[in-house]
Amino acid sequence: MNKIRRNALSDILGKIEDLRAMLEDIRDEEQDCMDNIPENLQGTERYEQMEDAVYNMEDAIGNLEDVCSTLEEIVMA
Repeated sequence: MNKIRRNALSDILGKIEDLRAMLEDIRDEEQDCMDNIPENLQGTERYEQMEDAVYNMEDAIGNLEDVCSTLEEIVMA
């Protein structure tokens, strides 16, 4: 791979890492909101939606980490 394409992949990697960090911040905020919901409201539909959102964001973060690892392997090769 030439230097131009390697640099382009490095730029993409940086952007994905930034997006992952942003997603982690949003996930953390949602988790904090969930943690502050009174016990008597924890079985509600809204709470379950929040739980699903946190779970799905965690899944997305894991996927982005996998993409970053793959791109790092390509750039370092």
